[in-house]
Amino acid sequence: MTYPYFPGCTLKTKGAELDACGRKAAEALGFPLEEIPDWQCCGAVYPLAKDEIATRLSSVRALAASREQGGKLVTLCSACYHVLKRVNGDMRNDDDIRRKVNNYLELELPYFGETKVLHYLEVLRDTVGWDELKKKVTKPLTGRKIGAYYGCLLLRPSRELGFDDPENPSIIEDFIRAIGAEPVIYAMRNECCGGYTTMENNTYAAKQAQKIVDNARNCGAEMLITACPLCMYNLTKNTDGSVPVKYFTELLAEALGLEEQNG
Repeated sequence: MTYPYFPGCTLKTKGAELDACGRKAAEALGFPLEEIPDWQCCGAVYPLAKDEIATRLSSVRALAASREQGGKLVTLCSACYHVLKRVNGDMRNDDDIRRKVNNYLELELPYFGETKVLHYLEVLRDTVGWDELKKKVTKPLTGRKIGAYYGCLLLRPSRELGFDDPENPSIIEDFIRAIGAEPVIYAMRNECCGGYTTMENNTYAAKQAQKIVDNARNCGAEMLITACPLCMYNLTKNTDGSVPVKYFTELLAEALGLEEQNG
């Protein structure tokens, strides 16, 4: 099955490896991604004010386009997932927002939140399945101790996102096991990396990111993986570099032997 795909802006620039490896791996695993046409930036930050309609429009356009292509929309970026899923919830549950957005967009068929927003990891878990993924691995990452870094955008608010347990998530650890490595559990894997404070208060963001790296290293992690381009930036540019950080799709492509195929 081919899935409509929303890459988001960062995956066309700084997060290109997250995108490129994700696409190759999806093809190999039997769920190729088809980029939806004419997508625009999701806005990167979910608009908290109910009367902010304009900042929801690009997300709704993408969601409505995906409705016509099978009713599911996959994304890799944590921020895109967060914004798309919460805006979709607004269109499903908030009469006032739904009415204003539909009046503005004048879609041929009004949008009511019908599309199901999926993170790539959810497709791996719920459609491919961890056992099947294990069978596809040709180069297991045996012996590597890897820490999952969730950050906050995938997990909170949990009642709206429903991605995983916000206090004790397991989806990335299950992924790590499926590709043959050993997951390292550490306390700060679901704490904010400093996120959007990077621009306003880089000193704070750097301090927070270093705490996360130190905690992971002290618990035995030799590497961290993430799905968030902003987290990737903070954990690499704002730390001492003692623990390498990669996108989870990079390790997925490696475990599937896709790097060797392209070499």
